Amino acid sequence: MASRPRSRRLRRTLLTALVIASVAVPTAGAARPAAVPAPPPPALGPLAPLTADGLELRYATNRDAVLAAARTAADYGDRKRAAVLRGMAGRDRRLLSFDGRDGGRSVEAVGDLARAERVAVLVPGSDTALGSERFRAGAVALQRELGERTAVLAWLGYNTPATASAAAVTPGRADASAPGLRAFVEELRAAKPAARITLLCHSYGSVVCAKAAHKLPADALVLYGSPGTGADRAADLGTGATVWAGRGTADWIAHVPHLRIALPLGELGFGTDPLDPEFGARVVDAGTGGHSDYLLPGSVPLTNFARIVEGREPTRA
Repeated sequence: MASRPRSRRLRRTLLTALVIASVAVPTAGAARPAAVPAPPPPALGPLAPLTADGLELRYATNRDAVLAAARTAADYGDRKRAAVLRGMAGRDRRLLSFDGRDGGRSVEAVGDLARAERVAVLVPGSDTALGSERFRAGAVALQRELGERTAVLAWLGYNTPATASAAAVTPGRADASAPGLRAFVEELRAAKPAARITLLCHSYGSVVCAKAAHKLPADALVLYGSPGTGADRAADLGTGATVWAGRGTADWIAHVPHLRIALPLGELGFGTDPLDPEFGARVVDAGTGGHSDYLLPGSVPLTNFARIVEGREPTRA
């Protein structure tokens, strides 16, 4: 019995060391263009009633907003930011929403949302910035795996933390962004009441999804590459959605201590591992890849996540 308290002390020490190191090390977030000015976002009505013509008008409005933000970034002298934004304004891009301020927020649709019977909402984790090619590539790969009558919505609705930062091991960003995610899914459900809606939540994004999960009108939640959710059990999330969890065998996040430590200014860590049987999620086979490999074309997790989106049984771990 003495080994268990010793193990807990060791994990607590490791987590504390991680936090101290994350504060001391310069983070990727410091280089983000949060200070680059941008015009206010356009006024958009609700998604419902959702029609093809209404969506095309919405996409065109947001395309103009992205180009306006690109011009503002160029005038500010940030050519790299301006180039990223111009890329987002391509005719093949379908933005449901866009706000270039404070680093930027966007929701991009991949596939025919108007006709979709199954919709996946991707919620990203740390170090995902506006215009992230990896984030969009994952959305494209998933939609291709799914095929017709499906849409994937790449939801970048919050200021994601840098991986090597205190924000990545504390719930503050998730607490702040969860209401926005909940409001978006509720609006999506109102616009598509008969569609099957699945949230695919990666890394810190799984914390965001957990904070938004209470009575969320979704059919399934997939927590992958998760550091924990802040809940001890899936039942504590308060959702009627089926909760799945998966992790690649080479994902470094498996080595993050699954603790939740109360401190005077808040909490550190996110508690129970979602793959722990005590958590109570259904465990899905997420393959042998690393932390950024879940949505690679042809991969085991991509195939299994698509099955969950479709309402089919995936391969179990």
